[in-house]
Amino acid sequence: MNTVYCHQCSKKTELEHKVSFREECSYCGSDLHTCLNCRFYDKAAYNECKEPSAERVNDKDRNNYCEYFDPTGKGKKSNSLNREKQLQKAEALFKKKN
Repeated sequence: MNTVYCHQCSKKTELEHKVSFREECSYCGSDLHTCLNCRFYDKAAYNECKEPSAERVNDKDRNNYCEYFDPTGKGKKSNSLNREKQLQKAEALFKKKN
């Protein structure tokens, strides 16, 4: 069973097969085989991908034919929550004490 969280709506999709190149979210219709849904996606990395052998993909939110695709199981909500937690920790660390 493969679990994919849509980068657009963050809904969970369970698939009994490998995520195909043309797979779409059953809730919002967004592409699922995308860089934004891949565990190797990293905005800070070269080409925004941690997989050094992967070819460059320009449209990170569109279906692509990358053979290294591996669903993250995170989705947009987890990424934004993680960012919010990191910001809160940074603010607490640098907060002025009166």
